[in-house]
Amino acid sequence: MSLRVENKRKKRRKWPYWVGGIILLLLLITGLGLVYIYDKVSDTAETMHNPLPRDNDPERKKELESTFNEKKSVNILLLGVDERENDKGRSDTMILVSMNPNTDSMKMLSIPRDTRVNIPGHGLDKINHAYAFGDMQLSVNTVNQTLDVPVHFYIKVNMEGFRQGIDALGGITVTNDRAFSQGGYDFPAGDITLNGDEALNYIRMRKDDPRGDLGRNERQRSVIQAAIDKGASFSSITKVTNILDIVGDNVKTDLTFDQMQTLFSDYRQTRSTIDSMEISGSGQYIGDIWYYIVSDDEWGRVTTELKNHMEAR
Repeated sequence: MSLRVENKRKKRRKWPYWVGGIILLLLLITGLGLVYIYDKVSDTAETMHNPLPRDNDPERKKELESTFNEKKSVNILLLGVDERENDKGRSDTMILVSMNPNTDSMKMLSIPRDTRVNIPGHGLDKINHAYAFGDMQLSVNTVNQTLDVPVHFYIKVNMEGFRQGIDALGGITVTNDRAFSQGGYDFPAGDITLNGDEALNYIRMRKDDPRGDLGRNERQRSVIQAAIDKGASFSSITKVTNILDIVGDNVKTDLTFDQMQTLFSDYRQTRSTIDSMEISGSGQYIGDIWYYIVSDDEWGRVTTELKNHMEAR
């Protein structure tokens, strides 16, 4: 098997990871606040809390206090990591989530894992290698430098939680525009209810969609929105506790419990309008290594769109 074919297959296998991470992130934002008065949430937050060296900087603490007090936009780097026993894992997913409470809107920027960027102290390399070189601190610094926007917090997700998260929700309901089959499942047109494994297969189908990636992206968004709505309407403490167990086992973050509560109280309405952003580029071999190459003009466009979103009133 050629190196090109193997790289393409790996790329196809990895893409579903970011969906699971987004769902867990949005469950955190929309769901935790619903039950934050319970000791269980505090215990889960303590289990997840994993500060970075920068969190000891007094200036950073002042900046965050000002950001929350003035209700400025908050950017969170979501990193999906395929962790295994006795294996640190690899970062397969990077998504920057920008929440603007003044416009009740959210931007979600997916950063392709093979994107060639300048990693501080390591030179030009794939952006996902930042995690291997320097864990979350270097991942945050690399995204900060590449996009020229602040990364206020990070959330690292072990992607084994994807199916568990959907199942803990009791499944989700989406409206399917066209009937199709995928992964041994049949998905009829109309309103359909999906469990975790069905949801994963539902968002994987692309080949038989006349709109290709556009159709697949729309299904991804519908699954994410359904998960947000389901998480925000929870009334069962048993289900919430189950989800908290899943989150606690699969998530690390530098967000404190107090900051999570602030996100819930002041930023939860940003889910009212969710806009997905993509970075345009092209695949290219440099030597024997495949990279995703993004032009300077495209980086400029992405940065401008993010900053305009952050500054909007």
